[in-house]
Amino acid sequence: MSETQDAGPKLAGLVRAGDEQTEAVRITDLVFQANDISNAYLVTTSAGDVMINTGFMDHAERTRRLLAPHRSGPLAFIILTQSHADHYGGVPEFLEDGTQVVGGPGFNEALADMTRLQPFFGPRSGKLWGSTLRRGSTPKAPPHVVPDILVDRRLTIELGDRTFELISTPEGETVDNLTVWMPREKIAFTGNVFGPVWLSMPFLNTLRGDKPRLVRNYLRSLETVRDLGAEIVVTGHGDAIFGKERIRADLDKLHAAVSHVRDYTLEGMNAGRDVHTLMREFAWPEGLEIGEFHGKASWAVKSIWREYAGWLHYEDGTTALYGVPRTSVDADLVELAGGAAVLADRARTKLDAGAPLEAVHLTDIALHAEPDSRAAIEVRKAAHEALLASSGGKNLSETMWLRAEIAAMDAKLDGAG
Repeated sequence: MSETQDAGPKLAGLVRAGDEQTEAVRITDLVFQANDISNAYLVTTSAGDVMINTGFMDHAERTRRLLAPHRSGPLAFIILTQSHADHYGGVPEFLEDGTQVVGGPGFNEALADMTRLQPFFGPRSGKLWGSTLRRGSTPKAPPHVVPDILVDRRLTIELGDRTFELISTPEGETVDNLTVWMPREKIAFTGNVFGPVWLSMPFLNTLRGDKPRLVRNYLRSLETVRDLGAEIVVTGHGDAIFGKERIRADLDKLHAAVSHVRDYTLEGMNAGRDVHTLMREFAWPEGLEIGEFHGKASWAVKSIWREYAGWLHYEDGTTALYGVPRTSVDADLVELAGGAAVLADRARTKLDAGAPLEAVHLTDIALHAEPDSRAAIEVRKAAHEALLASSGGKNLSETMWLRAEIAAMDAKLDGAG
């Protein structure tokens, strides 16, 4: 079974891979891996050690313990491939006298934006990831990290017998993404530039919300990594990728696949097709399909559309220009229909006819006007269960969303008696 085919069921497990880990993974004689929500890596040199990411704050002591047997000297540098807490959360656990922390272009600004918006992003992340990460409590607050060194485009660090070239590769996940290249060893540490699963569709705009990742910048970063000619690629999750020919072939395919999604979207825009039709009708050409385990091609269509066309979809009409949403007339629609139960009956008919999304639309209207309508809650739950069953469970983001919605409906039904 290929990497792509096998990765889907493993994705939820990747972020929990450290739970049962008892010793670090030896990637080479000089590189060691501690599994976490995003992995932490130790690189040894003749003059001390380098950490590439430090894992999540809740697991910092475990990460330190796993890597401790392989430490060879003082920790000279901590290199952070991006400004998300699962990459920098363990920094305080590893800091020593003289350790310098290195971040990418715009690290401070990106982290400040994320920190400022935690009241907005936090509940969204909790909805999606809470059950997947099996947290028994709220995670620790991320540490305050201010890098000692900020990379502009490239920076070379020499330490003992090792050379580390730090290269800006933005918008795999953040504008400050770094790739760490060891030219003599032919090892590239890419962090999450290529997402959580190798050879899979990038998530250009996550369900949690974030600044959009521009497809053009993503492809440029891919080209930058591809041109290195790496023999080993160490990503943010899972096992390292070995073999120069395999890495080149995979990156060629990834570039072609993402380029196809972009071109499909732009050609559809020129042909006058609306974004929803393009999302529904997208299909991979034979031989070009890649994994869709976190992001999806149809979601990328919507992200790319917005990247090129902006926020206004003309088919939304005049009301899109103003701050009065369509939901403002939901109560009127429910009254005209004869009550939420009537809409729930129509939603059940849609669901039985194999149209669960239309059923969700109807129940959204019904529940906005009558939040406690048991009939509407029951149909909405059933529609989400149908969507979950038809999804196949391969895309973690989709699965987490649908399960969270089902759980919310269950809670409402329990509350309604």
